[in-house]
Amino acid sequence: MGTILALDKDVSGKNASDLVAAVDLGSNSFRMVVAQVVQTPSGTQLRPIDTLRESVRLAAGLTDNKLLGNEAYQRGITAIRRFGERIRGFDPSKIRAVATNTLRVAKNASSFIQEAEAALGFPIEIIAGVEEARLIYIGAAHEVPAVHGNRLVVDIGGGSTELIIGKGYEPKLMESLYIGCVSHSLRFFPKGNIDSHAFKEAELAARREIQVISGAYLKSGWKQVIGSSGTARALAELIADNNLGGQADSLTMGRVNGSSGLITREGLRALKKHLLKYEHISQVELIGLKDDRRSVWPGGLAIMIAVFEELGIESMEVTDAALRLGVLYDLLGRSQHDDMRFVTVEQFMQRYIVDREQAKRVGNLAAEFLAQLPKPEEESRADNIALLQWAANLHEIGLSISHNGYHKHSAYIAGNADMPGFSKNDQARLAALLIGHAGKLGKLANNPIFSDWRMLFCLRLAQVLCRGRSDGNLPKVKVSEHNGSYLVSLSKEWADEHPLTEFSLQKEAAEWERIGRPYSISLK
Repeated sequence: MGTILALDKDVSGKNASDLVAAVDLGSNSFRMVVAQVVQTPSGTQLRPIDTLRESVRLAAGLTDNKLLGNEAYQRGITAIRRFGERIRGFDPSKIRAVATNTLRVAKNASSFIQEAEAALGFPIEIIAGVEEARLIYIGAAHEVPAVHGNRLVVDIGGGSTELIIGKGYEPKLMESLYIGCVSHSLRFFPKGNIDSHAFKEAELAARREIQVISGAYLKSGWKQVIGSSGTARALAELIADNNLGGQADSLTMGRVNGSSGLITREGLRALKKHLLKYEHISQVELIGLKDDRRSVWPGGLAIMIAVFEELGIESMEVTDAALRLGVLYDLLGRSQHDDMRFVTVEQFMQRYIVDREQAKRVGNLAAEFLAQLPKPEEESRADNIALLQWAANLHEIGLSISHNGYHKHSAYIAGNADMPGFSKNDQARLAALLIGHAGKLGKLANNPIFSDWRMLFCLRLAQVLCRGRSDGNLPKVKVSEHNGSYLVSLSKEWADEHPLTEFSLQKEAAEWERIGRPYSISLK
């Protein structure tokens, strides 16, 4: 193997510091986009300079017991390895890789992600369906012409379909449904067989899913409809290339306006009629039907028809921006201190009526303790301080349910709620800190995945010291760590004047000792 060089410049000649990249591990295709960050008088823009796409058909390789089969697994890793070469040498803060529905449901997703991260060279986040919807909307909103009023964005992926209503760049209604072009095609058109009964069943199944949300969406209304997925683009191109939509020039017109086509109700009906002439997908003759789409477009067509019928849509513009561009703009927002996760935490604090003074008190003290501890080379201290303070801000949200065992309720909410901006891993880490910030440590000690012990130590200590819920008379505390053992040093005089706190610290030390982590208290 040759020597790997970290370059100051990308092969395109652009300064690497000006480049960002997004990796989208979808259920049907893996995609990557590299873009240049351009500062203009009107604000920051992203100019894509390179794209990669691999048809890995991950969802098609999902077995009945929700495991990724070996062939799909290896196709995915091979594609990611090629992506990794393209972004080798990039600053980790300029890369964001996300995985969607198939890796949300696959039981062996963790082993795949571990191997994929090694192949890519960067962390990979598995994002929740609603977070995927949010990012899709952001990407589409930045790519299509502006409109006064609401817009509806529909993204039919391989394993899920996202529907979002928003205004400007802000999503308002977000839903992720478990229907996708790959899963639907496998379910209703097994082995590529086609008949009118199967197609009707595929439509009805999709309509039942959409009916659950249609009332709220129709009530909200929209002025513009955007299709943002590979499925939407493929359907628009088939309609235009085969002159099935009654508007032969619609594809060209759409591209001029920043989209890549137009889907009409008439065009969808014509595609369905043409499809049902055949008994097997391999026999279908359509101009522009690509081989990598041949096996999955019947399911996508059925879902799109269901969307049009249930929501009363007549025509839909199509853009190819979607998730990848949304990931880039969200990444850019984080670097410019416009991180959606801070907004989400703020909304949760309002919703669960958090004692803000106490949350701030605990968070500041916990961050002060973390700053005193050694920083391993692989740790992002800024990211961990942010996570630690989010945990402090949310550690008492469970009180809205019950004081008894409130930390368990806090952890359940953080681990299971829709939290825009947070990846699944973010939420899992946050929930672990919340379940562990009070009470016994046994469950976390038996969890081989949990690794945020240093942060948990800081959070628990801050929570003990702030029990009085007052800023006054807090002691000067020094903390240190060596090989997993902790030392807490404070004034003996202060401890003598605060017997409850001293007793609580001794109990805390005993709890850590119980799980095999030495914890000493020094009173001088």
